[in-house]
Amino acid sequence: MIRYIFSDYKKYKKYGGNFMTILFLNQGFWAILQYRIANGVYKMKLPIIKSILRFMCLIWQKWIEILTGISIPASVSIGHSFYIGHFGGIILNAQTIIGNNCNISQGVTIGISGLGTHRGVPVIGNNVYIGANAVVAGKIKIGDNVLIGACSLVNTNAEENAVLIGVPAVKVSNKGTREYI
Repeated sequence: MIRYIFSDYKKYKKYGGNFMTILFLNQGFWAILQYRIANGVYKMKLPIIKSILRFMCLIWQKWIEILTGISIPASVSIGHSFYIGHFGGIILNAQTIIGNNCNISQGVTIGISGLGTHRGVPVIGNNVYIGANAVVAGKIKIGDNVLIGACSLVNTNAEENAVLIGVPAVKVSNKGTREYI
């Protein structure tokens, strides 16, 4: 857990933050810090202690949601070096899986969609950038190095290095996230 928190902090520092502004003024980092601690508790093996700590983490999560507009349940799986560029309106489904070194912007929703065997939640690869107000929904796979443009709706699989834009999103190039992350 500490290793992940440190990797997230280093990513915020890479984008120009200093210790004081990251820790005390950056709502995205607050949400990630709360998530990392709650996820550590979620994975604990000690049932009695886990129950007490999960309740405390749930209260903390709700406080962070109210304060920042960012909802990251403890059961989400997020790799190292996660970055939220701006706070507000970010919703991740409890079953979301996000790879390493990913960035998301404000207004992003990663959620459940589909019917029958096609119903599910996205699996997001490594080095993915999701632009402002984008929606990624359904039982789909987003490959590594994918860039999802602002205000896009992604509800189909995306191959590695794709750049997707539009509603519904379509692939416009294979440049990926080279200059974004």
